[in-house]
Amino acid sequence: LFGLNSKPYVWRKPGTAHHLSSTVPTVKHGGGSIMLWGRFSAAGTGRLVAIEGKMNAAKYRDILDENLLQSAQDLRLGRRFTFQQDNDPKHTAKITKEWLHNNSVTVLEWPSQSPDLNPIEH
Repeated sequence: LFGLNSKPYVWRKPGTAHHLSSTVPTVKHGGGSIMLWGRFSAAGTGRLVAIEGKMNAAKYRDILDENLLQSAQDLRLGRRFTFQQDNDPKHTAKITKEWLHNNSVTVLEWPSQSPDLNPIEH
């Protein structure tokens, strides 16, 4: 059972406080991670893509190729959208810039080192 603050509660018999059946395991550090690519707009959310392995510019370009324009079409945005991304090297790589240019995607200029402004980060 979970209480108001997502704190787990268990009922147990007296003297059994530290039995395994009365404890809830937690992970203090580590625990794994997952990398996702996603997009959203005022019209709704687009595709969410789980990224396996190490991300590089070629993989990022492939994700854009397979998902960005289709998500815009699914949301009925057509070409009337501005794409925002940060200045990660994958985002500013030559093959990424070429793909965006060749597909007529308008990209919002973004200040370096500004993840606090990035809406998808929060």
